[in-house]
Amino acid sequence: MQAVIMAGGVGSRLRPLTNSIPKPMVSIIDKPALYYTIKLLRDYGVYDIGLTVGYKSEIIKGYFGDGRDFGVKLRYFTEDKPLGTAGSVKACESLLDDDFLVMSGDAFTDIDLAELRAAHLSKNNPVTLAVKEVENIAGFGVVKVQNGVITDFVEKPKNSAEKTVNTGIYMLKRDVLQLVPEGYYDFGKDLFPQMKGKMTAYKTSKYWSDIGTLERYYEANLYVAKNLYHAEYQQALVNA
Repeated sequence: MQAVIMAGGVGSRLRPLTNSIPKPMVSIIDKPALYYTIKLLRDYGVYDIGLTVGYKSEIIKGYFGDGRDFGVKLRYFTEDKPLGTAGSVKACESLLDDDFLVMSGDAFTDIDLAELRAAHLSKNNPVTLAVKEVENIAGFGVVKVQNGVITDFVEKPKNSAEKTVNTGIYMLKRDVLQLVPEGYYDFGKDLFPQMKGKMTAYKTSKYWSDIGTLERYYEANLYVAKNLYHAEYQQALVNA
């Protein structure tokens, strides 16, 4: 299986943290946010990864290189001008076989990618979205789900009775990219609203944060400190 990580985010709402680095490179504890996404993919056996980059891409390339030091193979697709989320993934089309993952490089999650893949393969839909219940829908795409299928999709509504949101983690059939025209095109604004009734919803209870604001960024750091690093420290004590 292959994956595309969208890593072109500027992170204007995270300034001053992103004054000199792109959003995917902000540190969660002691490593870039993008590191955790690459590690998650590797842990689930996904080693062939395309990275869409733009803003200050040289910093990302300088840190991760070709990926061999991180146990994966990385290929970069640089946006000379903004292409939108779907447009940037389409630029990776030559890399992709059928049924591939799309993830955000500027978010943190410990989602079960094996369950996501199983949900995708269980239905004959071209797209599967990982979705999650949240208290505050501000800034997210909101979905309505019936019998595991997304029946409505609204990108960043001001108000909504629905509290299930798009996490920006997808599995797609390669043929979906034929619906994406050349140039700027967005999954949430352009593609998904026209695919209602043809998208599977995989509801995750795992942790997910888009680290899109300073508050959510620091919450993600606290989660990692309490759960990931604390568990590793305790295990190290056991093994000592």
